[in-house]
Amino acid sequence: MAKRALVTGGAGFIGSHVADLYLARGYDVTIVDNLASGSRSNIPESAEFRELDITSADAAALVRNGGFDVISHLAAQIDVRRSVAEPVYDATVNILGTINLLEAVRGAAEPVRFIFSSTGGAIYGDFVTPPNREPMPKDPESPYGIAKLSAELYLAAYGRLYGIETVALRYANVYGPRQDPHGEAGVVAIFCGRILDGRPLTVFGAGTQTRDYVYVGDVARANLAAAERPLPPRGPLDARGFNVGTGIETSVVELATALQRAAESDVPVEHAPARAGELQRSAVDIAKAAEYLGWRPEVKLEDGLRETFEWFAARRVQRTA
Repeated sequence: MAKRALVTGGAGFIGSHVADLYLARGYDVTIVDNLASGSRSNIPESAEFRELDITSADAAALVRNGGFDVISHLAAQIDVRRSVAEPVYDATVNILGTINLLEAVRGAAEPVRFIFSSTGGAIYGDFVTPPNREPMPKDPESPYGIAKLSAELYLAAYGRLYGIETVALRYANVYGPRQDPHGEAGVVAIFCGRILDGRPLTVFGAGTQTRDYVYVGDVARANLAAAERPLPPRGPLDARGFNVGTGIETSVVELATALQRAAESDVPVEHAPARAGELQRSAVDIAKAAEYLGWRPEVKLEDGLRETFEWFAARRVQRTA
């Protein structure tokens, strides 16, 4: 009998790639998404789809009674700016929604491995020097980062209290096909759109601020590894937390240049005033994921950017056809 996987947020950017990979691996896949930001067009045809909100009793019942072997929990409020403007909403989705699912896992008849999508950028805050390692102090600057850290603390506690198999994957800045221009990695999607429109690429400040850009297909592979590999012993917060990135810092100017090269474009780069409070450096150390999950990124930035731009270009052609 095939293993069963539930992907929350499976109609979204990252979640749909995770669902695709589970299907390719031979899993029976169910997707839960409320379509607040996800798209039906991202849902694989061979996956079962349930239009549910993760905070609902119906979603909890599905988790409790669905007979799943693994849950990749990607449904979330992902916009840092919205979390600042609406912290109650952010906490409702990202903390209470996660607890709702964890309680359902606790009530399931069979063991379920619960893989939580966290953040490797926002969770560590501005007081550590990259590349950030999992045990480093955590002092998030945004309600979004605080909510993700809070959810991780619940995961660790549920693991210790109830023996639930929980994993936290702390993503760096994910980019790739199907991406929406939300979050800091959304700059790739924004730049792709501007190149296709023949408009300048806007860089804030000097453009020396760095991020760790990881391709979405590599992130999907991290989920599969977390689903199938033996886990380290349960323990404190970081025991089963894993950074998922490249460990490479890329500045915004370097990103713009690389994407222009991938797109064979000569649109200019223009500078706008720096944004107050913007994180200046971000990258994660991935040695732990390599050691325990056997995972390393495989897609180089230039290759991933080319594939991403080609996807956006093809979608533009489809829309105008």
